[in-house]
Amino acid sequence: MRIDSHQHFWKYHPIKDAWITDEMKVIQRDFMPADLLPLLQANYFDGVILVQADQSEEETNFLLELAVANDFIKGVVGWIDLCAENISDRLSHYAACKKLKGFRHIVQAEPADDFLLRSNFCSGISQLANYHFTYDLLILPRHLPFAKALVEKFPSQPFVIDHLAKPNFKRADYKDWEKGIRAIARHQNVYCKVSGLVTEADWKNWRVQDFTYCLDVVTASFGVNRLMFGSDWPVCLLGGSYADVNSIVEQYFAGHSLEDQAKIFGLNAIQFYNI
Repeated sequence: MRIDSHQHFWKYHPIKDAWITDEMKVIQRDFMPADLLPLLQANYFDGVILVQADQSEEETNFLLELAVANDFIKGVVGWIDLCAENISDRLSHYAACKKLKGFRHIVQAEPADDFLLRSNFCSGISQLANYHFTYDLLILPRHLPFAKALVEKFPSQPFVIDHLAKPNFKRADYKDWEKGIRAIARHQNVYCKVSGLVTEADWKNWRVQDFTYCLDVVTASFGVNRLMFGSDWPVCLLGGSYADVNSIVEQYFAGHSLEDQAKIFGLNAIQFYNI
């Protein structure tokens, strides 16, 4: 089974989705299951992991409704306030939702770089394993040392880094990113999504070879057993089509065995998200 481990749906609203600026007009509209299904079929994907783009339980509930109505949505990564005093009650509530696999917070937008190490946030993270929930790390390179400290605190909690932690493809300045990636990858409870490549590159002038160095680093660091492909559709449309982002990753791993490719394009996501 081929699984796209990272994509989004939304009903666009300029206030709720203020992060979608005017330079992103191509994604300033609704994106729903009927828009994605033909692309999945054309690229031979059987299912997806649907990931939150807004920080509210309303968003989580919206995604779960879509997942119940669409069989190709194999799992949902929602949002919950992990810092809340009633976090146990909220986790208990969502534990009944079979397609809810984990949670994510938009850490990259937090003003404090050490947000991941806040005591109330860590308290919330500490309870995820009780309900078999995963956690997606949406971070920038500067957050990697804090993310490493977090995953060290919770060695039995499954974590996955979204978008390779967003290396700066435009500048090709990878020193701190590489140091952080190699360090956090030593922890076997941490996976990495091969996603968000064109989004972080020059949208109009990227080249396939722009991504080779960073793909080399994550492949050497995590190994093929802890990498998973994600399209980041529809955000990827800023820099390329669904077929473009799929092709970049397929080309890179073309020299690997079919077994390795099957892991990266589905089996690892199935294992991580317990599909």
